[in-house]
Amino acid sequence: MQTTAAVAREAKGDFTIETVDIEPPRSGEVLVRIVGVGLCHTDIVFRDQFVPYPLPAVLGHEGAGIVEDVGDGVTGLAPGDRVVLGFSSCGHCARCDEGLPSYCREFPPLNYAGMRLEDGSKALYDEGGAISSHFFGQSSFAARAVVRARNVVKVADPDAPLEILGPLGCGFQTGAGGVMRSMACPAGSSIAIVGGGPVGLAAVMGAKIQGCSTIVLIEPVAARRDLALELGATHVIDPAATGVAAALRVIHADGVDFAFDTSGRVDAIQAVLEALAPRGMLGLVGVPPSAEDALPVNIAAMITFGQRLIGIMEGDSDPQTFIPELIAAHRDGRFPFDRLVRTFPLAEINEAVAAQKRGECVKVVLIP
Repeated sequence: MQTTAAVAREAKGDFTIETVDIEPPRSGEVLVRIVGVGLCHTDIVFRDQFVPYPLPAVLGHEGAGIVEDVGDGVTGLAPGDRVVLGFSSCGHCARCDEGLPSYCREFPPLNYAGMRLEDGSKALYDEGGAISSHFFGQSSFAARAVVRARNVVKVADPDAPLEILGPLGCGFQTGAGGVMRSMACPAGSSIAIVGGGPVGLAAVMGAKIQGCSTIVLIEPVAARRDLALELGATHVIDPAATGVAAALRVIHADGVDFAFDTSGRVDAIQAVLEALAPRGMLGLVGVPPSAEDALPVNIAAMITFGQRLIGIMEGDSDPQTFIPELIAAHRDGRFPFDRLVRTFPLAEINEAVAAQKRGECVKVVLIP
């Protein structure tokens, strides 16, 4: 079978739209016709080799679509099922058994190797040979994807907007899950969120669902600050106009209970750390500009005030339960993520990357 795909062939180069050969699903896999796939910063990070990934490759890890075929041994899924695609996990290590598959022992190879781990094979080919597949277990920058069955979350709600559900598989569940699961912010607590991109604005919506009494977004783009206020933020701060730590102390003299950084910028993280309350918690999800970036921490101060600093992967989400929870919240009007989405044809992926980088849209979803 052949399919159309956006192929990454060189670091920092444009994606190329190509017709490639795709294998049928093997044991434990399903074939999914992609109806929409989110464009995530992580896709660009891997394309540009901030994290090494074998090129040429088909990336994409926020897919949604319809099952067309299932491989041997697959149960609970059938052709015609509407599905969202999440990340890969083994399903049998200690963290998976805890319901924390984003910390799976095998997470890096399952999601980043670009091949089937069982035999090193790939699902995609062109006349030059194999193309790296199975990015986050899916490689969904394509009209069809061969996906590990464990990645697949069935969508029970027939009215859910399947075309734009893909980002629930990564960006939106990371932001919402960081607040709702990783930090489990209680009702009445205060939180500062750094960055008004898709992850940060999902965190704003998650904080509102949790009942946080003070929700502060720190974001330089005025339109995103305005959108945050509409989505549930109680305060916004322009970091270009004022000192962030001082502004947060004006809002909460004793500091904020929680902070959530989506920027990966050391200066931004330090600013919210300075405004953290005793026993406060800072969650980190933003990828730094350089792999060498490090955060200097005043150890004595953290001990004195009992402050906590945690890394967060995929919002501590178990996709099989959390994605349906977010879909239900969207249906009820409590998680209006559709307001963040702008769609582009897959063929215009390079224009979409540029538009998202310029801040012209919050979240791109590509339509094959």
